Amino acid sequence: MDQFAPSEKYSPYWFFKAEHWAGFGADMSMTLTQDEVARLSSMYEPIDLEEVRRIYLSLSRLLSAHVETSQQLFRQRQRFFNSDKGTKTPFIIGMAGSVAVGKSTTARILKELLTRWPSSPKVDLVTTDGFLYPNDVLRRDNLMERKGFPDSYDVGALLRFLSGIKSGQPNVRAPVYSHLTYDVMPGEFVTVDRPDILIFEGINVLQPRELPKDGKFVPFVSDFFDFSIYIDAEEQLIHEWYIERFMRLRETAFRNPASFFHRYSQLSEDAARAIAEGLWANINLKNLRENILPTRPRADLILKKGAGHLVEEVAIRKL
Repeated sequence: MDQFAPSEKYSPYWFFKAEHWAGFGADMSMTLTQDEVARLSSMYEPIDLEEVRRIYLSLSRLLSAHVETSQQLFRQRQRFFNSDKGTKTPFIIGMAGSVAVGKSTTARILKELLTRWPSSPKVDLVTTDGFLYPNDVLRRDNLMERKGFPDSYDVGALLRFLSGIKSGQPNVRAPVYSHLTYDVMPGEFVTVDRPDILIFEGINVLQPRELPKDGKFVPFVSDFFDFSIYIDAEEQLIHEWYIERFMRLRETAFRNPASFFHRYSQLSEDAARAIAEGLWANINLKNLRENILPTRPRADLILKKGAGHLVEEVAIRKL
């Protein structure tokens, strides 16, 4: 039984081709300009205004409906318990998917679209990169070759951060990661102060943990999510995007002497491509197959991309 086949009778998802999905936002006004979309996009994860209109505008409508329903349920529970104690805690959207599949651009686009809804919600975006162990710790524990795998993250810090957000605490801090130095920045933090919506993006955010045999409560990162999104694509496409991104970075960011990968900018094109292929095969592909792709069925919504990072199909879990 393939529950990700649109023809599968017992699939927990509804499937929509991109053209059908676009109709759900046909009556909506575009709130972003082409210049803004270009700023939010990147040369490695391209997206244009038409793709925002086709896919992400209606997705923002759906997410806003979920947020509003959650707020209504909160008020109904207050009436049920005859209590006005407490305030509604942030609505958390988890976003997962492989390296190079376009999570960062999708997260930035959705953040801007959600912020511009008539209710003007406060929307924050945090990535899991800052919760990686520092490189010194990864080297000490022989984990540098497993960077991005579940065991390379400080899960305790992740859970404390999300617990603080979900309990409504003010000024919850998340560590900051530098893609230039390829490391957590010591003493650098971003502060999240009770947003209406938090987008939490990372490759393994839907990853479950081993359950204790004694029945004690062990939270998963995804336990804190009100809605989850998985960015999907065929393995070969992700492979191509990863190599293409690496080779472009070799001509741009890697040329900075402060870059962790500066040494690769000095190599010939063939040698650099061989390095990229090795990093893909030995780290990123392995992580995709062992840890990331198996979490796809846990998502509430799946965006299936095709060539050019264009979404071809949307799957949404049935209610």
